[in-house]
Amino acid sequence: MTAAPAALSERLASAPRYRVDDDEYFARQRTSRSDLPDPDALLSSLTHCVLEALAGARDLEQVARWVTDDVYRGLQKRVVLAARARRARGVSPQRPVFNVGNIHRTEPADGIVEAVVMVHQRHRSRAVAIRLEGLDSRWRASAITVL
Repeated sequence: MTAAPAALSERLASAPRYRVDDDEYFARQRTSRSDLPDPDALLSSLTHCVLEALAGARDLEQVARWVTDDVYRGLQKRVVLAARARRARGVSPQRPVFNVGNIHRTEPADGIVEAVVMVHQRHRSRAVAIRLEGLDSRWRASAITVL
């Protein structure tokens, strides 16, 4: 009875081994630019939502599906700091009034868009830099900086 298991173990040892990489199937999959929609609408909406979240007028959770985990954590820190600053000054959160202006974008590689979105308020203008990457057949922001 011990001969059969020994022969089986020898055959298994000599058989070619294939390693299945879980990332190949379950990690985020890059998407080509040709398979993605025009990014301008997302750039405008994402800019609008991020500025409202920083002002305390919108819940940051609403943009979670459009940003990577690192971007979400970074925005969450800024939202907390902005809320503390408002509390220290005794100011309540208000919906900011602004117009989204020109969108300047480049595509340095397939499935990647880097853009600067100009935002005009009454007394100042700001720039929001956003990097979008095509992941899982949709755009996701992998970097957002409000200047």
